[in-house]
Amino acid sequence: MRQKSILSGFLFYLLATAGILSSASSPASAQLIKLNVGYSAISGEQLPAWIAKETRIFEKNGLDVQLIYFTGGSLAVLALVSGEVPISQVAGPAVVNSALAGSDVIMVAAGATSLDYWLMSLPEIKKPDQLKGGSVAISRFGTASDFVARYALNKIGLVPGKDVAIVQVGAVPDRLGAVLAGKVQGAILNPPASFVGQKKGLNILADVSKLGLAFQYTGVATSRRFTREHPDIVRRYVRSQIEAVNRIHTDKETSLKVLTKYFGGNVERDILEKSWELLADENMLPKTVSVLGRHQIYFSSPDRKRCQGESSQARRLCRPKFYQGT
Repeated sequence: MRQKSILSGFLFYLLATAGILSSASSPASAQLIKLNVGYSAISGEQLPAWIAKETRIFEKNGLDVQLIYFTGGSLAVLALVSGEVPISQVAGPAVVNSALAGSDVIMVAAGATSLDYWLMSLPEIKKPDQLKGGSVAISRFGTASDFVARYALNKIGLVPGKDVAIVQVGAVPDRLGAVLAGKVQGAILNPPASFVGQKKGLNILADVSKLGLAFQYTGVATSRRFTREHPDIVRRYVRSQIEAVNRIHTDKETSLKVLTKYFGGNVERDILEKSWELLADENMLPKTVSVLGRHQIYFSSPDRKRCQGESSQARRLCRPKFYQGT
């Protein structure tokens, strides 16, 4: 009896100790890790970060995240390189171009792996050839909107820079405003601005999602140095990303409320619903990096020629790696 009593007491002690240690080490009970995270557009593909923030998924995984807005992927990547932010939601082109230029920026989790951009034009421009001699608005050179503009123009038989000028205007709302005001003849737009433009009479010259392009769009980027020095933080962020994507697919109303907040609260319900429907498509927000998508970005990059050669440095730059967190 005495041995049984001792054994029972010992087992109770082990269980109690295990419970205390588990509680102390869980993200919810531990002190939250402060983390600045960038995002590069006011558009639907940024929703995973917004959802993780607003539904406290980040906190559940032990992170106190401050979201910082950058007007374009190139600026967001510059912030990564400088260390201003250690993690950012950014599109593939900016990551690849930065890696080809020699930075250690990498992608650790996929976000949107399909493009939802439209090449839109003024109401009086109904055919591609009517855009000749005009201009198309993008955010900045080297960004996803820049890539899309060149790709779409080529697909509809126009030569970027020759037939049509590509001009840097800024964020999606700025591009929409520029084309509606007649300052440019076309613009690269995505939801909700594309739906707003359609309601105001803009024409769709090219729906990029229907042009057969495999593309790694917005995902989670960081640096090799940060992943090496802070692997636990990266794992926590990737876990949050996965949970946020699942929440988007399963919780329409919360998604719409978060979109309303970050879109500025003045977007009509039907436009919000269209934006969510696009995002809730498995082809738009899967949980793996698009291999074909990242290859498409690389082979279309004007900086790829810098990597030609047989040196180890050239080979490293020619193969910018994308890491996938679990």
